Amino acid sequence: LNCVYCGLFLFLGLCVDIIGGNEVAPHSRPFMVLINNANGEFICGGALIKKNWVLTAAHSHSRKENEREKQVIRIAKQFRYPRYRSNVKENDIMLLQLKKRARLNKAVQLIPLPTSDYDPKPGTTCTVAGWGQTRNYLRKPSDTLREVNITVISRQICNDKHHYKNNPVITDNMICAGAKNGGKDSCSGDSGGPLRCNNVMRGITAFGKANKCGTADGPGVYTRLTKQYLQWIRKTIGGA
Repeated sequence: LNCVYCGLFLFLGLCVDIIGGNEVAPHSRPFMVLINNANGEFICGGALIKKNWVLTAAHSHSRKENEREKQVIRIAKQFRYPRYRSNVKENDIMLLQLKKRARLNKAVQLIPLPTSDYDPKPGTTCTVAGWGQTRNYLRKPSDTLREVNITVISRQICNDKHHYKNNPVITDNMICAGAKNGGKDSCSGDSGGPLRCNNVMRGITAFGKANKCGTADGPGVYTRLTKQYLQWIRKTIGGA
């Protein structure tokens, strides 16, 4: 699903790409949404949670290949979480309502919302996918959807002097995940895509350290799908 976003997308901050991952098989992640601006320029990723709703941060397999399955749908409205705070990266979650419903098929499918707000424990292996940068120095998105396995890191470690130094504070509304020695991470361009743990969506790619993708001291941070966020999502999308 290739969504053309018809307004500004500035308040989401830097989009976060996949470091140390692999290209996924075509149409094997049919819930992934590629979000473009009105000029057709790639911005971020997202997840199709309803035929006319995309969950992202505040699918086509390839960005450039003219695939038969590709659907281009404009955005009708945006619903940013009411208490989003860009200065501390808190509540970085947004819903996009599509102007028309996506046609579900083998290449375009919904991703279920979790039935609980389970907080993945440190050491849990999770998966993140996106079209973002594959190297810190490579300032362009990937042409193909890529995916990597990362490991949940405790908030205490993520906030210590060797990581984020409480700037910003990694809160209970966030999940910190990467690799102990670096080399596996999301990066610029991956924001908005789903973080899946044991094949359940648990978070949304949010942010990382600038120019530090894949480093041991700058693991990616994800908005955790807490009870309050899940309630807001269900209330907002309703029966639409």
